[in-house]
Amino acid sequence: MEQHMKKLVASILALAAMATAAEAHVGPAGHVHGFMDGFLHPFTGLDHMLAMVAVGAFAVILGGRALWALPATFMTVMLAGGLVGMTGFALPAVETGIAASVIVLGTVVALQWKAPLRVATALVGLFGIFHGFAHGAEMPAEAAAAGFASGFLIATGILHAIGMSLGLAVAKLSHPLMVRVMKIGGTICAATGIGLLAGWF
Repeated sequence: MEQHMKKLVASILALAAMATAAEAHVGPAGHVHGFMDGFLHPFTGLDHMLAMVAVGAFAVILGGRALWALPATFMTVMLAGGLVGMTGFALPAVETGIAASVIVLGTVVALQWKAPLRVATALVGLFGIFHGFAHGAEMPAEAAAAGFASGFLIATGILHAIGMSLGLAVAKLSHPLMVRVMKIGGTICAATGIGLLAGWF
């Protein structure tokens, strides 16, 4: 289990380094400003937070390679989507895709779905596109792209780790009540996604 967590941390650091390399000529002030904007962005939206925590919980439900593969896949694809969003490219149905991710990932956690790894990585990768695009498209004009991307990658990794920690705590306690709490949490997540899709929030 510790080895999987090390792989996750290594993936976060590697992706942050990739984002930094994408804009090597940005001045320190702009980079720091962009980093803080990017870091805070996932925490300003309930949809982003729920989906990213759910990815971490989903990884724990599957166990094994999924513990690092799911978060790494989500963050890799999210970075690609974020870079596209920064270009001004128009991607249709972004908010719908984000709301759908909250519904589907919440349902996965609620049902404790043991999906095949390839299916799970494809699923979280698909949703990563929408979350990343939203981050990139909403980047402040004055923010440095590399710093902004590094910020939202690290914040996403933290949210994944929170979901994984919650899932591991439930697994360790192995108490029916705790499992029920996790299922209820997934149901609330999915219901919130339906509310977001319907425009209630």
